[in-house]
Amino acid sequence: MTTIVERVRLDRWLLAARLYKTRAISQEHCNRGHVKLNGDPADPGKMVKAGDVIEALRGERRITWKILALDVKRGSADHASTLYLDLTPPEAARPAEPETRERGAGRPTKREGREIRWLKGTDEL
Repeated sequence: MTTIVERVRLDRWLLAARLYKTRAISQEHCNRGHVKLNGDPADPGKMVKAGDVIEALRGERRITWKILALDVKRGSADHASTLYLDLTPPEAARPAEPETRERGAGRPTKREGREIRWLKGTDEL
């Protein structure tokens, strides 16, 4: 399914690698400076090749990918995962939120009171 090419437009590769859902969205992210190619802000028409490193925003998280292969058409997710190597460091573990109320945290809200009564079996949710 991979088309044999040496260079591809950045926006088309981002679409083929399934980083963004549409080509228009990938162009918009490039124009806003959310995508960097080898450390420099990249235009959507910039040509990429195997071995280039892409840094991009995906939601609120910054990801780093090394391009392994090129493709111009969006394919399956399994195929898309063969186009890059993920160099993104793992996220730090978030501390678990306590399930119980802290002593002295004040009175429960109405919602919390309803949930407490429901758990005790004295009220319906």
